[in-house]
Amino acid sequence: MSYLNTLPLIEGLGKTKDARLTLTPPSGLADLLVAGEVDVALASVIDYQRAPESLVLCPVGMIGCDGPTLTVRLFSSVPIDGARRVHCDVDSHTSLDLLRVLLHARTGVVPTIEAFDADAFRASREQPEREDAPTPENRQGWPEALLLIGDKVVSDSPPAILYPHQLDLGEAWHELTGLPFVYAMWMCREHDAGSAEVRRALALLDRTRRHNATRTDWIVAQRAPRHDWPPELARAYVKDMLRYEVGPREREAVEKFFDLAHAAGVIDERRPTIWAEEMRERTERDQ
Repeated sequence: MSYLNTLPLIEGLGKTKDARLTLTPPSGLADLLVAGEVDVALASVIDYQRAPESLVLCPVGMIGCDGPTLTVRLFSSVPIDGARRVHCDVDSHTSLDLLRVLLHARTGVVPTIEAFDADAFRASREQPEREDAPTPENRQGWPEALLLIGDKVVSDSPPAILYPHQLDLGEAWHELTGLPFVYAMWMCREHDAGSAEVRRALALLDRTRRHNATRTDWIVAQRAPRHDWPPELARAYVKDMLRYEVGPREREAVEKFFDLAHAAGVIDERRPTIWAEEMRERTERDQ
């Protein structure tokens, strides 16, 4: 991914001579992985459950939170529990399914999801004939409820007058479960998990994350303006709100999310979770 929140995981990888870094929206990363176009991918965690072949979670880095996320937010013109049809920025499959899980837990109803291209809609709003500001009485095409993810929540948020009700999905998950939330994690294909290439890649990703943790201030100062973030807000977001290291609570959170997604009917099948180190141990035993 190319959002600000990925930089502590990928900054510097593009200069590594024996690795190729491919940037694409998070919703397409699992497809690249399954197609064999990449060896590892920082994919939406729910795609682990839906991929057409077996994947492995690689705990060398993740994008998560332990409370508010800031950049995964539901904007609603009606009270949150009354949102039944939500237009969604479809870049992140995990965010869409987290919304479904949270509203199902609150109301017993899984909302209907409608795809919403925020960038295309903004472009249409910039036409001369549409320069007047929207009002609650004249919404000018803005949906009743809207889920946005990524930098645009900060750099290009929707008109506040239309959306008096908002829900930070990371915060809502923490209130529901007491756990952190994991949006994305490095993954590989199961049949590649023991290969020398994937092992080298995972070692590189782990070193990169650890190194970038020592220079977060520099990374934010250099990159935040390119993403249209105020520097101080970007620093607080990356350093204080987000989590990048996979620990026991994060593993528990992944399992909990998969369980609740299955219970809500968001995923049809609840696959067992395979972690990279378990796969390595199994391979070594077989050998």
